[in-house]
Parts: sequence; C-alpha cells; structure tokens
Amino acid sequence: MANLNSPMTYSSALGDGLCLAGTFRAEFPSGALQWSDEMYRIHGYGRGEVVPTLELLYSHKHPDDRQRCQEIVAKVLRHGGYFCMYHRVIDAQLYTRHVLTSGDAIVDSNGTVTALEGILLDVSTTLRRETEEVTREAVVAATATRGTIDQARGILMGRLLVGSDDAFQMLVAHSSHRNIKLAAVAAEILRLAQLPEGPSGLDILLREMQARAVAPSGKVREFRGRPRLAPAPRK
Repeated sequence: MANLNSPMTYSSALGDGLCLAGTFRAEFPSGALQWSDEMYRIHGYGRGEVVPTLELLYSHKHPDDRQRCQEIVAKVLRHGGYFCMYHRVIDAQLYTRHVLTSGDAIVDSNGTVTALEGILLDVSTTLRRETEEVTREAVVAATATRGTIDQARGILMGRLLVGSDDAFQMLVAHSSHRNIKLAAVAAEILRLAQLPEGPSGLDILLREMQARAVAPSGKVREFRGRPRLAPAPRK
C-alpha cells in the first residue's frame, strides 16, 4: 500500500508550511486504516511504532469529543457525504491537540460506502499564536485607554483647578449621565482640546461636567453661578 501524501497547508497566523496536517484513508467493511507520516506525528508516534486502527484512532479522541465523533462517522458510513469535525486529540505523550478533521465517503456503484478519505489539521499552534496576539492587542488597548483617561483627567485638573480624585469623579459622572464609556468621554475631551479653533467647545463641556460633579460621598454636588475655569494657555 503506497504512503499517503501530505496536504498543502497555510495559516494566516503561522504562514506557509508550519501547520501540521495529515491524510488518512479507512477501508470498509474491513476497517483497515492508512495514515500519512503527519498523522502518526499528531498522535504522538513515528511510523512503524504502532499499527493504525479505528480503535487506536478513537482512543486518542478527547473523552468529551469521542462519542460525537463516532456518531458523525457512523452517519456518514450509512448515508455517505462529507464530514468536518473540530475536536481534541490526546497524543501518546498526553499532550492535548486541537484539530480539524474533514473528509468524504467513497461509494461503489451500488452507493455503498467503501472508504473514508480526509485530512486532519492540527490547529493548536495557530490557536495559541492568535490567542497571544489577541492578548497583546488587548493589553495595548487597555494601556492606551488608561493613557487617554489620564490625559483627560489632567486637562480637568488644569482647567477646573480640581484634584485628581475630583477630576476622575467628574469623568465617571459624565460617563454615567451620558450612558457612554469612560474612555469615550476622555477621548472627546482630548479631541476638543486639540481643535485648532480654540478651547471654547472644551469649556462648554467642562462646565457641564463641573455642574454635575459627583463628590466622593456619591452625592451630586451642585455649583452655583458660573463655574470657574482656569485660563486657557496661550499659543
């Protein structure tokens, strides 16, 4: 029996040639199973170390996935067609791999399924790389958000002559009153502060925020008369 060829693979997270993927063919009703070299690697073996069988194949499925995989294969054996399953494999070294198995049924002239052919793609490294990237992006976004809020708080402190805690409470109160995220409030303050026509729009917003300022006790602190603003810096 000739060895099966390896499929061409690509991962947007890893590039060409770095995805581990194998091909397989199962004959029926004999149950004879043929694996490519990569199928052995995914299951933690080298070629010649074990004889691939359906029993061996299912023994490496994660216990929570095994029954559903067996049900899908049984249905394809009865009715033919294609199958695609995302599941987990526990290899011989007890390492859990996340894999995608896809294939189709080969039928004879009578419509009887005589074989299943397909590929098994190990997406573990892709998932890990993308998770790491998402985590890095989230950290960068969180850092940028904190920086924006800190800058807006500094503007309030300088323009309204208030302390750091009071400035932050004003941001929180305005965020709650307008039902928008705190970061969006801070970004709007920074945008108004950078307008080339001057700080008039910013002053209007700051007066509104100061009029609805929340004291540390949580009670609304009303300001009588015109709220005090520090003079804008001259350009």
